[in-house]
Amino acid sequence: MQQGYAAVLCVLAVMGLEAAAPGECELTRLLQDKLQYEMRLQYMKHYFPIDYTVQVQYEEVLRPSNITRLRNGTVSEAALRYLWFHVSSQAVLRIREVLPEKHPSWKYTQELCQLFDALGKEYSKYRQTDVEAVVADLVKLVHSAGAESRRKAVRPKALLDNCLKVMRMLYGVPCEW
Repeated sequence: MQQGYAAVLCVLAVMGLEAAAPGECELTRLLQDKLQYEMRLQYMKHYFPIDYTVQVQYEEVLRPSNITRLRNGTVSEAALRYLWFHVSSQAVLRIREVLPEKHPSWKYTQELCQLFDALGKEYSKYRQTDVEAVVADLVKLVHSAGAESRRKAVRPKALLDNCLKVMRMLYGVPCEW
């Protein structure tokens, strides 16, 4: 009986690397609610000057096509979710950096930051050595401060649009949305 129990635990541990944890699902569901189209439009477009852009690193723009390419390169779903978390949380921080505290979007971005901080606690168990090298390298690039030459101008709403699209790709099936 003990051996059977250990085997089941081992299988669950291996499957747990690919499945989203219940905490991840709940937090991403809250993020999905916060990233509704109307809210993104109001806070990230209407409250900003026309054609306003934020300077981000090239690696801080994560699109669904990037995820598809990485999936085809046999990167695990857990590693892709780890990458999405780092890129998206960094994008929200970039947006927040340009906002004065009295800006109408300040509270909204603060709430997003709090959700990403809570999600970060879920991801704190991952180390870059536990994910594929390509993902670990991308995460390092996202967090590197010396990549000034690899900057591009992106609209704040586009950053959050990509965040939501990729989140739906990565969490839709495992979290049964």
